[in-house]
Amino acid sequence: MKLKDTEAVTSFKYGWLLNRIYPYIKPFLGRAILGFIIAIPVGLLDGVVSFSLKPYMDYVVQQKNLLIFGQEISYSVLAIAMPFAIIFFAAFQGILRYLNSYLTDWTSLKITNSVKKDLFSRLVYMDTSFFDENTSGLIINRYLTDPDTASRGVVEQIKTFIVSLFGAASLIAVMLYSSWKLALVGVLVLTCAFLPMFLIRKKIKSVSNKNTLITGDILTTMNETYSGNKVVTAYNLQERQKISFSNEIDKSFNVSISLTKRVGWMSPIMYLIASLGIAFVIYYGTKLIYSNQMTAGSFASFVTSLLLLYKPVKTLGNTMTNIQNIFVAMGRVFELFDYIPTIKDKEDAITVPDLKDSVCFENVSFEYVKNTPVLNNINLTVRKGETLAIVGNSGGGKSTLVNLIPRFYDVNSGAVKFDGIDIRNFKLSELRNSISFVFQDNFLFTGTIRENIMLAKQNATHDDLNMAIKAAHLDEVIESLPDGLDTMLGERGLTLSGGQRQRVAIARAILRKTPIIILDEATSALDNESEAVVQKAIDNLMQNKTVFVIAHRLSTIKNADRIAVINDGNLVELGTHEQLILIEDGHYKHLYEMQFKIKEEEVLQ
Repeated sequence: MKLKDTEAVTSFKYGWLLNRIYPYIKPFLGRAILGFIIAIPVGLLDGVVSFSLKPYMDYVVQQKNLLIFGQEISYSVLAIAMPFAIIFFAAFQGILRYLNSYLTDWTSLKITNSVKKDLFSRLVYMDTSFFDENTSGLIINRYLTDPDTASRGVVEQIKTFIVSLFGAASLIAVMLYSSWKLALVGVLVLTCAFLPMFLIRKKIKSVSNKNTLITGDILTTMNETYSGNKVVTAYNLQERQKISFSNEIDKSFNVSISLTKRVGWMSPIMYLIASLGIAFVIYYGTKLIYSNQMTAGSFASFVTSLLLLYKPVKTLGNTMTNIQNIFVAMGRVFELFDYIPTIKDKEDAITVPDLKDSVCFENVSFEYVKNTPVLNNINLTVRKGETLAIVGNSGGGKSTLVNLIPRFYDVNSGAVKFDGIDIRNFKLSELRNSISFVFQDNFLFTGTIRENIMLAKQNATHDDLNMAIKAAHLDEVIESLPDGLDTMLGERGLTLSGGQRQRVAIARAILRKTPIIILDEATSALDNESEAVVQKAIDNLMQNKTVFVIAHRLSTIKNADRIAVINDGNLVELGTHEQLILIEDGHYKHLYEMQFKIKEEEVLQ
């Protein structure tokens, strides 16, 4: 699944999207509804000021007493009471707005967090190919930003819609009370001003999708600058990164401004239509006053309501625009939810039995890109307890071969089998629990050394942990640290040297106690001194295990029971060191003479 190819095709399926988001709203529905209920009087109270102008103009200004239900109220009392009444209603509305905002934010955040948690729970089970095909920035953006827009925004915009809707309704009611004839004109004009908002739905979707991709590129550039800071500094790439970042920011600007160019004309048109309506209302209202069909107070109340009505109507328009943006984001979110990883458990997946005989590659072929084979019809059997070294030319398929064992990828044809059983029949978690890995660049998580080792077996005993540490020759390192095992590691464990990180990874693998070990160039990046210590740790790890070693180092090669030579995706030679070195013009002999003979001479000196 390539996230940059997203189309968010469900963006206009409003009912379907709301039905999908509802399970996340349901647990907090009570608070959400309470917030929506409070939003009703918040909106209705918008009409208080304009409604109060009629009695003020008709009675207070003209010094007339008001008759209500047979009771006469002095205009002087009204003059004192009305300002206090307006302040009271404003304060009451303010309290309601606060409660409404609190409930909305609380509910929105809870819904957003639920969506993010579920999305992340799917992300961690994504295929390795998913991470190969998508940049870190785009993944972060899609899995964090879209849920914010989609789930948090939906409650907020519904609240805004209710407030604006009932605000408009209260003002229209005041207008109808003042003059139904003028009210019809005013509502018709504002409706015409509102209609252009419906013309930009598709443009919003297009811009939103483009901005998502660009934001992903921006985050990727920032992430690469952070992770590759030493390379940036060493090769003076600061200007390159600045230019790359600047270009992405400019792209974002251009996409956003393209929307402004296409929809920016709507606001002036809305103002023009509203102004024409107000001009007509003033003209026609004046005639109604002169003909005694309307009082000055009613006219003032009406005009004030009409002017105030423009804000909620415009807000409704903006809310509709925002809601469309929310639905676009929602479409992208559920696109992620609906993606089913290709590597998953079969419905009738079985438990992984203890390895009794062998791991076999039977007619295995694999390709990352269609019609570009990486492995070609590999047939290879590795017996239980055997150590197989895998060597060959760079890019020849060595790492790909071992990555098929834990099903980081699935074969395109053929099968990988444990004791004759296709590994695709096993439960994924159990299959991977039977394999330990030590890579060239082992990832350590932010946390303590203890936590990083115990990731392999979180219920390990203190004795098991100490055994793994000693076997990995990590005990001297830990003793030299002020906080020992509880020393906090920085991000990716960069506070340790390369050799120390490798030993932490080896301790982790030893603690796991799995029957199969995969070593992917575990010592190739180390200096001679570090390699010697790490190699001792690896020797302890390999005892009584079935081991696959991708190796460039002589010591690892000579310890192997057999050596497989993989060149350009083909198994070209297989045998012991002594057997392969005797093959005239052999691939292994050529590699040995190029890479290992000098090393051997250095060791023998």
